[in-house]
Amino acid sequence: MAEERRRTGRKKDSVNLEMLGLEVGNRPPQALDVEEAVIGALLIEPNCVDDAMGELSPACFYDEKHRMIFQAISSLVTEHSSVDLLTVAEKLRTQGNLEIVGGPVALAKLSQKVGAAAHVEYYIKILKQKCIQRELITASYEILKNAYDETVNVDDLIDLAQTKIYAAIQNNVKRDVQELGTVINQAMADIERLQESTGLSGVPSGFPSIDKITLGWQPSDLIILAARPSVGKTAFVVNIARNAAVQHHMPVAFFSLEMPAIQLAKRMMVSESGLSADKIKGGQKLEPYEWTQLDQKLRDLVKAPLYIDDTPSLPVMEFRSKVKRLVKQKGVRLVIVDYLQLMQGPSELRGMREQEVAAISRTLKSTAKEMNVPIIALSQLSRQSVQRTGSNNRPQLSDLRESGSIEQDADMVIFIHRFDYQGLSPNPEDIGRTQIIIAKHRNGEIGDIEMTFRASEVRFVDNTELLANQIEAGATFDSRMNGPADDSPYYSGASDFGENREFE
Repeated sequence: MAEERRRTGRKKDSVNLEMLGLEVGNRPPQALDVEEAVIGALLIEPNCVDDAMGELSPACFYDEKHRMIFQAISSLVTEHSSVDLLTVAEKLRTQGNLEIVGGPVALAKLSQKVGAAAHVEYYIKILKQKCIQRELITASYEILKNAYDETVNVDDLIDLAQTKIYAAIQNNVKRDVQELGTVINQAMADIERLQESTGLSGVPSGFPSIDKITLGWQPSDLIILAARPSVGKTAFVVNIARNAAVQHHMPVAFFSLEMPAIQLAKRMMVSESGLSADKIKGGQKLEPYEWTQLDQKLRDLVKAPLYIDDTPSLPVMEFRSKVKRLVKQKGVRLVIVDYLQLMQGPSELRGMREQEVAAISRTLKSTAKEMNVPIIALSQLSRQSVQRTGSNNRPQLSDLRESGSIEQDADMVIFIHRFDYQGLSPNPEDIGRTQIIIAKHRNGEIGDIEMTFRASEVRFVDNTELLANQIEAGATFDSRMNGPADDSPYYSGASDFGENREFE
């Protein structure tokens, strides 16, 4: 019954394409004589089978009967059985298709229509070209039909058009195997290029300890940044976005699903200006000199190529369309999503939360790979991460919330572990102490990075960089002092960390 439905579905598709051709006064692209020659070669020339299996798919055959025969041959190859007239006829019989294709007599006739076996490679190329033409026609028809449908969102329509055309081409373009020597030469050229640069092959994070491990956020990588609520996920990625856009002038796209763009901008203003959050929020009045300070500090931030989209409950396909447009029009080098669980997955998966989140993570990874840009997606951790005992509630990969596919799809998983979060550590020295835990790194090492979170400035500070700055600043003070004075710009008292938790 299932096989009959598949046959009916295929026939329906073929009829649709035939009818579409008649509507515009053209025949769908096809080469039936070439199809017969290829099928005939497969039936009597075992050497041709492997070449055909690596290049052709059932869709490459326009005639339904030829398609059924090719599928029978494919099944035999999968089962490691020999391919000849008898085995193919028996496989068609078990599939219920032997009489449909014309019986053993039709197979015998096809075996007599073989050209030269040496020409099979050329025949295969012709079939692939015809298949691409037919798929482009089908894709164009679907795009046209949806373009006339007023209920279809324009962003979804753009993504559909790009996806259909891209799939029609890529599904029929096979990548040839490459000799190791050629690949090594390419790798050597890439190494030489990197030696002449800063040593970072990706987008800099602005934190030396992280860049030392990652060499920057790598193109096509999906990076999951996870933590419990109010630990500092948004603050951390805002720092990363600012460092890339302001310090290195790299275009960054920030999709903020959790908070409006103006709140995100205020966070950046607090970090950039050094003014207290209360003054930026209007809780305290700004002094005249602070207005001047604010104006001077924000000049670089205003000119930074940072693009913010604060669409709530952003559908994942709309996200794909926007990323494609930003990469092509603005040259975006880094994409940030805050946060993954607030995105909308495919409508058919609504109500099946685990599958919906899995579809979202797969789409994020495929978008990163297709557009060749790193995507940093924030994610929530489950409650068990704070209920665990004996490890200071250190997060683990199993704590990723709602779907195990997030861990599977990610090239890198990073956790933010705050020792002062919800009173985990009573030690005053642990106030602001943070570990950035690289728990998964598909293309590099894992490890823990010590940082300090300054709540009053809404930013993270790399401890190695902080120590170097303190040593440099301490050299200007009296030799009797063991460290920088309280009025040093690098000194931060406990009061810096205990307030403004709403910015975390």
